[in-house]
Amino acid sequence: MWWSLTGFDLSGWTATVLAVVDYGIRIIALGVVPGNRRPTTAMAWLLCIFFLPIPGIILFSLFGNHRLSDHRVRRQAEINRAVRENTKELEAEGSNYGGPEWVLNAAELNRRLGSFPTLDGNKVDLQRDYAESIDMMTRAVEKAARYVHVEFYIMGYDAQTRQFFQALKSAAARGVTVRLLFDHIGTLRIKGYRKMLRELRNSDVQWRRMLPVEPFRGRWRRPDLRNHRKLVVVDGAVAFTGSQNLIEPAYHKGRNRRSGRKWVELMARVEGPVVDELNVVFATDWNAETDENLERELSLYEWTYDPGNVTCQVVPSGPGFSTENNLRLFASLIYSASDRISITSPYFVPDDTLLYAVTTAAQRGVEVELFVSEKGDQFLVDHAQRSYYEALLRAGIRIYQYPKPLVLHAKHFTIDNEVAVLGSSNMDMRSFSLNLEVSMMMFDGTIVEQMRRVEDTYRALSKELLLEDWVDRPLWQRYIDNVARLTATLQ
Repeated sequence: MWWSLTGFDLSGWTATVLAVVDYGIRIIALGVVPGNRRPTTAMAWLLCIFFLPIPGIILFSLFGNHRLSDHRVRRQAEINRAVRENTKELEAEGSNYGGPEWVLNAAELNRRLGSFPTLDGNKVDLQRDYAESIDMMTRAVEKAARYVHVEFYIMGYDAQTRQFFQALKSAAARGVTVRLLFDHIGTLRIKGYRKMLRELRNSDVQWRRMLPVEPFRGRWRRPDLRNHRKLVVVDGAVAFTGSQNLIEPAYHKGRNRRSGRKWVELMARVEGPVVDELNVVFATDWNAETDENLERELSLYEWTYDPGNVTCQVVPSGPGFSTENNLRLFASLIYSASDRISITSPYFVPDDTLLYAVTTAAQRGVEVELFVSEKGDQFLVDHAQRSYYEALLRAGIRIYQYPKPLVLHAKHFTIDNEVAVLGSSNMDMRSFSLNLEVSMMMFDGTIVEQMRRVEDTYRALSKELLLEDWVDRPLWQRYIDNVARLTATLQ
């Protein structure tokens, strides 16, 4: 060939260029990837790039940025300022809660990070029954007079949820303003998605996809950056929040029905001033998707009586905040525990902060228990979670496995006899950094007793995992667990 005749070895030059590009990618990655990331996350990305430079860079460009758009971040900051301004008088009056100082310190932390104050006089009823939870939300919608706000990560139109969707359509038809949000990717992958869209289009319900990924319409973002919140607000009088999505408990999957796999959830029905805080969370997400300001519809703190005696504080979190609100709250409460910690999480994949918090608590004599599923619904997450079991067990933490094929999807924890936290947030790095979540911290009244009864039910149904049994598991399982643990840090 001509390059051989002229002494020009193209294959040699190609190899040289590729080698330069290869090393260049690695050197640049060393200075770029660690920026504003946890060391473990940065190391996982660097390993990916070092082993597979070109695919690694492509993956990093798609999944390496966990920030929302600058517009969304600015809007979140504006809303935080507005909430703080509108609740100055309430903050000056203060809460009547007279519990331990560490609880008040946690509430102050939440106020500074998430802007919402603590509010007395709420009524909270916990609901474990999946069907009854949907029935309760349906009955509330049927009584709506002004507005209904609905927000879920996953929605599906099916025999279990049909009554709820019909109630929304009927409310909208009689003049009630009905606004509905669902996560685009979370719901898109559910069988029957188009059927649900047809039902919504054939109604007066106002609806939007949250964080839509539509590259041909100029809507592109990291595809696993999701809105994971679950809440319903009716007329500012009653609200629902917790772990349950708006779908039947087998998630429209034939293999789940055949195996008997169903999701086990915990929701809260709430009355009182804290309903308005949940409404502000919805209004924030609605504004982000529509640019419509709902401020005039938010009846902030106009309650003239106390429906109950529970003090509550809503804690929003997600990439719109730079402070990982949920992680800081969880770690603060766990470090403050002196007697007992009970954690329920379907995906317990902690970062170092949370891992040290729970193991240190156990090592200083606090009774720590963790409720998880015997078999999770996500292969990599389940094995990543299992990679932490040995360290937890050796620290003295008791692990209870909820029996398969059921999936314990509830997300809550209690600290001593003082605090209960319930919401959409898992105890994993995705919920701390990537997902928009909402949690509710609750204390005083009988709320911890309510939550303890739920935990007692889990314990009675579960099998305790013992260290001597766990360390004898096959080596190939250990290998898969460790590989999965590495992938879990790729954020």
